[in-house]
Amino acid sequence: MSKNRLTMIMETNKFNVMNYNDWLRNLRTVLDFENQGYVLDKSFPTALPEGSSPEECVMFEKWLKENHKVYAVPDRHIRYATTKQFFGTKTAKGSSMHSHGIKMLSLIEKLEDLKAGFYNDRYIDVILQSLPPSYDPFFINYNMNGLSSP
Repeated sequence: MSKNRLTMIMETNKFNVMNYNDWLRNLRTVLDFENQGYVLDKSFPTALPEGSSPEECVMFEKWLKENHKVYAVPDRHIRYATTKQFFGTKTAKGSSMHSHGIKMLSLIEKLEDLKAGFYNDRYIDVILQSLPPSYDPFFINYNMNGLSSP
């Protein structure tokens, strides 16, 4: 079975950091073909302007309900996947602690945005557990000197 050419464009030119401009151009091509290119340039309305017609009010309410259906469930999946990645992240021996710290902080920020409900102590515990065994003296120092208390 042959695939749609637009689907093939997006599948063969998947996004990575190095091809952002090409990927965006291809995405615009696909969206413009579907007459949906406006989604990249305009933000969605948060409220109806004053003087909207009753038809516009009904359309806006319908849009809000559909939008909630589309995005409500994936938040749970995204939170699960992010939590799994956060708890499963380990530092590889010899890898950069700076990049590991940035990765862990970005996951923490994402979890907080998703309202995962963790406390700072939980984040600290997971980060400490993600470090390699060569950091055991740091753990002892951290716990003995009460570095976690304000």
